Amino acid sequence: MEEPAAGREFASPKGERSVSELWFPSTMSSPCAPPIRSPPIIAASSSSSATPNKSPFVSRFVTPLASPMRKAVTSMQGYLEEIGHFTKLDPQEAWLPITESRNGNSWYAAFHTLSSGIGFQALVLPLAFTTLGWIWGIVCLSLGFAWQLYTLWLLIQLHESESGMRYSRYLRLAITAFGEKLGKLLVLFPTMYLSGGTCVTLIMMGGGTMKMFYQLICDDNVCHEMQITTVEWYLIFTCSALLLAQLPNLNSIAGVSLVGAVTAVGYCTLVWVLSLTRTRPAGITYHRLDADFSLDGVFGVLNGLGIIAFCFRGHNLVLEIQGTMPSSAKHPSRVPMWRGVKTAYSIILMCLFPVAITGYWAFGTLIPADGGMLSALYKYHKQDTSKALLGASSLLVVISCLTSYQIYAMPALDNFELRYTSNMNKPCPVWLRSGIRVFFGFLTFFIAVALPMLKSLAGLIGGIALPVTLAYPSFMWIILRKPRKYSGSWILNWALGCAGMVLSILLVTASIWSIVTKGIEGHFFKPK
Repeated sequence: MEEPAAGREFASPKGERSVSELWFPSTMSSPCAPPIRSPPIIAASSSSSATPNKSPFVSRFVTPLASPMRKAVTSMQGYLEEIGHFTKLDPQEAWLPITESRNGNSWYAAFHTLSSGIGFQALVLPLAFTTLGWIWGIVCLSLGFAWQLYTLWLLIQLHESESGMRYSRYLRLAITAFGEKLGKLLVLFPTMYLSGGTCVTLIMMGGGTMKMFYQLICDDNVCHEMQITTVEWYLIFTCSALLLAQLPNLNSIAGVSLVGAVTAVGYCTLVWVLSLTRTRPAGITYHRLDADFSLDGVFGVLNGLGIIAFCFRGHNLVLEIQGTMPSSAKHPSRVPMWRGVKTAYSIILMCLFPVAITGYWAFGTLIPADGGMLSALYKYHKQDTSKALLGASSLLVVISCLTSYQIYAMPALDNFELRYTSNMNKPCPVWLRSGIRVFFGFLTFFIAVALPMLKSLAGLIGGIALPVTLAYPSFMWIILRKPRKYSGSWILNWALGCAGMVLSILLVTASIWSIVTKGIEGHFFKPK
């Protein structure tokens, strides 16, 4: 039999295909080392005594299982079977930034989850209460938190299949569940938007907060002489983010994610404490959900639900984070991953709820729609709050945006490198990897400058991306794990999946209605 040549693609199990094959069916060759072959196993004799016709040398290899050689061979066979069961991976994955390093742990998972789970969207969470009111605002926020935590658990369990395949990318899991064409149709745009679109929004938020921080600490005369435009602040933020983006892979930014997690918790805590301890502005009103049953009121409620749903994003990164962990039959990666997620979401719970409740109590319906809590502090408490505290809150937001940019950019950067490695059959050189990251950074900068009205379309695109968080995980669980029909798991996942799709349709409809009735300001290349 012909020996496999070096560089020939690893033979995947029946029905499973490599990463490159899923993305680019026309390119079928990806280099790898020849498949690992287990050493030949020498069968032991069924009799306790050696066969008389065999020589003493041969009889040493057919002794019972207590033989040291037999133990060694059996242990090696079990080891190879265990490794083979949980490493049925395309060797190309060792070249890509998400799966290049697999020495992650539960702490790394907690850092990444915190950095991606708490962000600027927490500052606008009180806006949901302005349309939902006190009771329904708290109820919807609690239900949304429990819902997305459950679908997060589903994804963690689905990361490793019974056949031993690991799905370290959301798109690959969706293709396995829904099929290649339908999986790409349903998931490709939402996941790429959640990666690239979030990076664009982070540039807008981080650059705008940099401008606020500069105007706060700078003397008026100096600010007048050295006027720095919003575009220039966007550029400063992008260049700072690109310096951090030169770290090679997802595991290498664990320290960056830790800094992002600490700063996110810091500014959330600082914002709600300042709101609670300062005198509330005059003329505060609180919305009652039963006060308006008009069409505008209904769509306002849906927009409030959209804000809560937008706050719970990050599911497109869960499988990628889990893909950085080692895994074996005895120690599957889902155990430390779930431990890290539980730790992270306990902290997220203690941040989001105080910001939402305290922010609505302090400002009511007066909270600004653009900027949320941070803008409210500058607008109503700039005179009775020290510059140090306001400046610290702004600086923490900027640092958090810089660190969140790194983890949200990873799926897009991974996709760029996948195209190169699939076509060239070799890993990206260092200079090309740096060039890809610079290109992506300035692409997101260009979109932030050219289309500043994207913030007005966040509800529309967020509604399209909502099933990634609340619907698709339930459907994928039903398809891949096949729970017994009409069982509790079957009913629950069908109900949540259908409810997520209906909610997505309603949010998209509400966003389109808002755009048609109120319009959007199309100031191209003129960010404010």
